[in-house]
Amino acid sequence: MLEMKAVGKYIVISPKKEISKTTKGGLILGEKNREDIRYREAEVINVGNEVNVIKKGDKIYYDKSSGFNVEIKQKTYKVIKEFDVVIIL
Repeated sequence: MLEMKAVGKYIVISPKKEISKTTKGGLILGEKNREDIRYREAEVINVGNEVNVIKKGDKIYYDKSSGFNVEIKQKTYKVIKEFDVVIIL
């Protein structure tokens, strides 16, 4: 089991796999290329000690342009700040 702990207002997440969309003209767009989708779904892996509302295991929607990627033991996670979360499911 991977032992990691986010600090402060940071949250470690695992983004949901991208969903492709086909345009009317037949062009296939990945989520990164879709301008109509600003937020992505993710699962919370770990939260910092200053995060009060969000908990490990929560499903969230966050601003896809926020945060940065980090690779730990050959698995890539995304690290965002608490204020980048817009919805908790």
